[in-house]
Amino acid sequence: MSGRGLRAADPPRAWGRPAPGGGRAAHVEGGVLHAGTTSQVCGLFPFAIGAGAPVHGVPIGRHLLTAEPVGLDPAEWLRRGLVSSTGVWVQGQPGIGKSAFVKRMITGLVGFGGTAVVPGDVKGEYGPLVEALGGTVWRIGRGRHALNPLDGSPMRAALRAAVGADRAALADTLRARRIALLEALLVVARGDPLPVTERRLLAAALDAAIDARADDPEIPDVLGALLYGADPLPGIVATRGPAAYRRAIRELVNTLALLCDGPLRGIVDRPSTFRADPHARAVAVDVSALDGDADDVLAAAMLSAWAWSAAVVDGRRVGRPESIEPVAVVQDELWRALRVAPGLVEQADRITRLNRHRGVVSFQVTHSLDDLAALPTEADRAKARGLVARSGMLVLGGMAKRELDALRGLVPISAGESGLVTSWAAPPSWTTGAVHPGRGRYLVKSGERVGLPVGMTLTPTETGLYDTDRALCPAPGPGQGAG
Repeated sequence: MSGRGLRAADPPRAWGRPAPGGGRAAHVEGGVLHAGTTSQVCGLFPFAIGAGAPVHGVPIGRHLLTAEPVGLDPAEWLRRGLVSSTGVWVQGQPGIGKSAFVKRMITGLVGFGGTAVVPGDVKGEYGPLVEALGGTVWRIGRGRHALNPLDGSPMRAALRAAVGADRAALADTLRARRIALLEALLVVARGDPLPVTERRLLAAALDAAIDARADDPEIPDVLGALLYGADPLPGIVATRGPAAYRRAIRELVNTLALLCDGPLRGIVDRPSTFRADPHARAVAVDVSALDGDADDVLAAAMLSAWAWSAAVVDGRRVGRPESIEPVAVVQDELWRALRVAPGLVEQADRITRLNRHRGVVSFQVTHSLDDLAALPTEADRAKARGLVARSGMLVLGGMAKRELDALRGLVPISAGESGLVTSWAAPPSWTTGAVHPGRGRYLVKSGERVGLPVGMTLTPTETGLYDTDRALCPAPGPGQGAG
């Protein structure tokens, strides 16, 4: 080699050594990524490797087979065409860390500039995290805050700012949600769906109550409008004379009055005692004070909280670009509200329908598909199964084989994935002091793709914020993964 020569220890530069015989290249083309099946690609090129796990999004943990970091962001995956829906279905045995997974996700999404909304927190477990994120927790119950189901204040600023067709569409959305919520509350109180005539009466009475007062109407206002019976109410029931009208509306009046005089008195029959903060990065409506009440009381509170939170999301997103502010909405213990009466699955979908906003990421958490079997009618169960099938992403923790067999009818799960998930299930033994074998381990599924097995370990700060068993047992040690 001519010139001053090169020592063997001299590291080459990116384009080779700038010396005679140093392999200097004036230009190096970037590599081209080709994708194909292993049988085809390996026959063409011997250095093929498996596709890596996606890393953009909230860092969940590491791939259990390749140790690559895995990140999840359903809204970003939707924009990149990886999923067709931003719904996330989270299922697994108790103790695997379902809540920890969801809390890690909403913490990350808030850190990326998004907003977290937790409506109807039945266990009161999201409050510490929401407050740590600088958000607000509203606690509903007797002697606590009241929530007017017809409260439109979360959307008021957006209504004032909107003009023309946008304002009319927003007003129609608010009216439709109020009607759907009133119908749902009456279904909960009565235990049966409303007939068509009563649905029309309810909508007309709501419109009359709105016209009678400039501010948000309350359930007693709707009851008063129904009793007053101004046009077009008598025409809807096709009666003549006050006595005949009162007989025709008696059942609806008594059911509506039950919301004011029954177990929900003081909770949903008066003005809301709080207002949405338009600048809060996180908000939770805590209904844990009603956890010991009958199912119908808890269901009514949860439905009201869902509707209010949906209005908060609508109000924040009107007129804003979808990519700027993703919103994470968590629905835990969903089935405790939907199992109370037939038809509530459809009503809840109408109340909380937000996925038309591409930036809204919804998390639905459950232990088992048996929760769906507890719904009152086959129609409800079929609609609930549709929620699973339409979810863009499934996060599966340790569960028994029969649970996976039930899921196979809704989503494709291979034999290898089934074996992995069932290996994380808790054994049927009485051994004490053992950590759940599936704690902090999840299989992330999306469509027909091979699932991503992920292991998540909590930081000490997360361990304190995410722990759902603090009242019963000490927090897990650093090596115990997610709680």
